[in-house]
Amino acid sequence: MTMSGLRLTSPTAELAEQFLTWRHRPDVTRWFLQQRIEHTEEYVADWAAYDDHDHHRVVAVLDGAMVGQATLGVVDGMGQSGNEAEFVGREGRLSYFVHPDHAGRGIATALAREALANAFGRLGLRRVQAGCFADNVASWRVMEKLGMRREQHGVKDSFHTEFGWVDGYTYALLAEEWRE
Repeated sequence: MTMSGLRLTSPTAELAEQFLTWRHRPDVTRWFLQQRIEHTEEYVADWAAYDDHDHHRVVAVLDGAMVGQATLGVVDGMGQSGNEAEFVGREGRLSYFVHPDHAGRGIATALAREALANAFGRLGLRRVQAGCFADNVASWRVMEKLGMRREQHGVKDSFHTEFGWVDGYTYALLAEEWRE
C-alpha cells in the first residue's frame, strides 16, 4: 500500500526530537519493552548516527511529521565454532512502531517491508526475527502480512507492566522465503 505523502527516510536529529514529543505517551509505550528513554540529548545525537554495521533504522515521515520507525539490529546466529562466517552477523532482529494517531494505515507494514528488503538485500542477512506480546494484534498482523511465520508461542514468557505475565510470539523469515 502506498500512502500519499508518506516518505521512508533515514533518521535525523530533527526527526528524533519530533519523536520524543510523543514517545512517552501511554498509548505509545503500551507495547514497548523499554518504557522510558533517559538522557534524551544523547538519544537525539545517537539517533542520526544509528545506521552502522550492527543497527539500521528507517523512519516514516507523513506530511513532514515523523510518524513511525523500524529498527533492524544485526546479530549472530547460532553455530558451531570453526564456521563463524556462516552465522556471525548473519541474522537480524526487527522492531517497529507507529504513532497511534496514524495506526491502521499501512505505515508499520511499509516500514517493516523496507527493513526486510534492506536486511535481505544490502545487508545480505540470512534470517530476520521479530517478537511481540501476543495481545499486540496489530504487530503480529504486520509480520504475517509480510510472510513471516510464527515460530514460537511462549506461554506467560513476557512481563508487561500493566498486565503482568503474558504470552509472547516470535516470528521469523529466511532470505529465500523473502525472495519467493
